[in-house]
Amino acid sequence: MGLTDDPKTNVLRRIGAQPVALAAGALLVVVLGATSVGVWRAWTGNSPEQERFASLRQLQARSTQASEQLFEKTKGLETQQQETIDQLQAVQDQLQTLRRLIGAQQSEAKKLSEQVAGLTGAIDTLRQSFASTQSSESSEAAATRKASVQSEARATRGRHGPHRKRTRS
Repeated sequence: MGLTDDPKTNVLRRIGAQPVALAAGALLVVVLGATSVGVWRAWTGNSPEQERFASLRQLQARSTQASEQLFEKTKGLETQQQETIDQLQAVQDQLQTLRRLIGAQQSEAKKLSEQVAGLTGAIDTLRQSFASTQSSESSEAAATRKASVQSEARATRGRHGPHRKRTRS
């Protein structure tokens, strides 16, 4: 390879010949770049880490709020469930009371029905007794009337005379 008198080529040769100087220069550029980025973020107030932390805090706050709402709703449902259970128990107690009352009323109705049947039997017995008493009284009355008719007939014959005969037609 031939040597040239071009100054640019000579500078590159000198840098290539000293790798430590090249690494130091690259490190200086990287440090200056990182520093400028840090200063820029601090100056503008925008930092991706801060935004991430802020969004993470918002997510935590939302999840906490959602958990609290879920807890409150669960408590509300538990309260409603307990109230429903209490109401159901009260209805069951009322139903048992009604069943007892209906049973007592049915028992009372059965007793009354038996009493009515007994009274009906007694009334029928009295009617039969009254009917038999009336029939014996009417047969006695008929016999008494027959006797009185015969005695009247005798009395009438005695008034008109003993010789008169009745004619039958």
